[in-house]
Amino acid sequence: MKYKNVYYINGTAYAGKSTMVKMLAEKYHGIACEENYHNARISDLDSNEFPGLTYTRDLKDWRDFIRRTPDEYEAWIKETTKECTVIELQILDELSKQNKNKKIFVDTNIPTDVLAEISDNDHVLIMLAEPEISVNRFFERPDREKQFLYQLLLQEEHPDDAMENFRECLKRVNSEEIYHNFLNSGFRVILRDDERTIEETFSLVEKALKLKEVT
Repeated sequence: MKYKNVYYINGTAYAGKSTMVKMLAEKYHGIACEENYHNARISDLDSNEFPGLTYTRDLKDWRDFIRRTPDEYEAWIKETTKECTVIELQILDELSKQNKNKKIFVDTNIPTDVLAEISDNDHVLIMLAEPEISVNRFFERPDREKQFLYQLLLQEEHPDDAMENFRECLKRVNSEEIYHNFLNSGFRVILRDDERTIEETFSLVEKALKLKEVT
């Protein structure tokens, strides 16, 4: 299942994956599968088959989401990653067949061991931010979902405790172990560097994926 027109970017939070996927799709007149693109299928999923992905869909009170223990949060992330892989591969199979002459750039959750089986090495890039950055700067993003969670945490009876618990959840899924697993995955890696411009990072991404501009 190796698609010659699909390029995958995986890695940790706050590393620039979403930005690069959008910029690549724009420059190469391709398709951007941005963060959580699998959400387009969630409404049709069976909760028994996909309990992780449908958890938030069927959630009655979002305060339950932020009140989970680190163990519960970590288990949910692991389950969701497995389910995301199934849905993402379904979507990419369809997109690749329907758009054979277009490049498809993916901000992906597909694990590196699976990517090694389904893709050529130069079609995969890992982008990493240091674990403490992924955790401590999580709420600096302007997207609606993260700001919604942030406001929920502030509304808790003990907001400082609630925020600390949620940060512990984030630490579990942005751990040093996970960081080093990505680092040693065998794929090309670009580390976040705040001294670099976005344009400089983009140039590195192009070189890592061995892209040539479409004429």
